[in-house]
Amino acid sequence: EAGGVVLGKSADKLFSLSGLFAVYKPKGPTSAGVLNLLKERLLAEAGVQTNGNKRNQILKIGHGGTLDSAAAGVLVVGIGKGTKMLRTMLAGSKRYTAIGLLGKATDTLDATGKVTEEKPYDQITKGDLENVLQKFTGDIMQVPPLYSALKKDGERLSTLMKRGEAVEAKPARPVRVYSLSLQQFQPPLFTLDVECGGGFYVRSLVSDIGKELSTCATMQELTRTKQGPFTLEEHALYEDKWTIDEIARSLEHCTSLLPGEPSHKKLKTEHPGETAVICE
Repeated sequence: EAGGVVLGKSADKLFSLSGLFAVYKPKGPTSAGVLNLLKERLLAEAGVQTNGNKRNQILKIGHGGTLDSAAAGVLVVGIGKGTKMLRTMLAGSKRYTAIGLLGKATDTLDATGKVTEEKPYDQITKGDLENVLQKFTGDIMQVPPLYSALKKDGERLSTLMKRGEAVEAKPARPVRVYSLSLQQFQPPLFTLDVECGGGFYVRSLVSDIGKELSTCATMQELTRTKQGPFTLEEHALYEDKWTIDEIARSLEHCTSLLPGEPSHKKLKTEHPGETAVICE
């Protein structure tokens, strides 16, 4: 009987959780997959029986901006009323460490794709790379990748591409790069640190840098080190900390990072192409 009481308590605590926190997404799973795993863990710990599809209605949880399967790093999660704050995360700034590979282009612009082009790169110096980065800093125009979560007629471009349908490139759109620097250059590899606004694709940046250098480039690795005020070092909870108590502690700690009341009105118009993913 005592066991039953304890269960009741942790379930109560789980359903009273509200706000934003951050988890670490490893390479491999999709962002949605990570969220589902987190949800299953929490419901299991709370002893909540889930039968099939009903579980989605039980716990309100969402994330504030997809990371590609092959990418790792900070994934901001909203729980309870926090799901309403995820939109501000999409428009906010993000910071990444990216490793690019010179001399090869792929259809997906990253290491998961098929090689579409190979070009010599040995003429490129560290100085060349650093000079080119200035062109990609500030307010720039960027064409999003064809393989992306952006939608055409309600379907993801990546889904259409995989089916072999002809997909037209989306038009270039304005994006913002707050800072961009070269961390390492060991040809053919180069490491970038980039801080950017919403709707920015690091894969496109790496590819565009390659073209600008009269060769080609593809992204080998991507890690999101910061999203809004949440950093990888300080705030991202690894899988072993996906417990009700750890998340409660993290929510308390993270409340101080967030602005008072976010104004949703302004943000809605900023990137209509992006939506916060919320599993009700």
